Amino acid sequence: MTLTFPNPSRSFDATRDAVRFWGYDSAIECSFFVTRGALERLVPRLLPEEPALLAAFDRNRELICRAATRVYSRGQRGSYELDASAF
Repeated sequence: MTLTFPNPSRSFDATRDAVRFWGYDSAIECSFFVTRGALERLVPRLLPEEPALLAAFDRNRELICRAATRVYSRGQRGSYELDASAF
């Protein structure tokens, strides 16, 4: 099980109030969601607008990908949510 993040794309999902990004385990694509609460833990006083959330994700991408790898290693599912406790 080797999870990689070659796709730099990310988007804001208003329904989940989270930034969505993708990881790959060989040919398997996995969706990850970083909640607003998680981003606020990484960036105190984070502005609530979508551009600020995406910028916070971009500035912390390496840390977020490490957390995603830890969450993924706990068991395979279709999608994974990274909340504040992941950090």
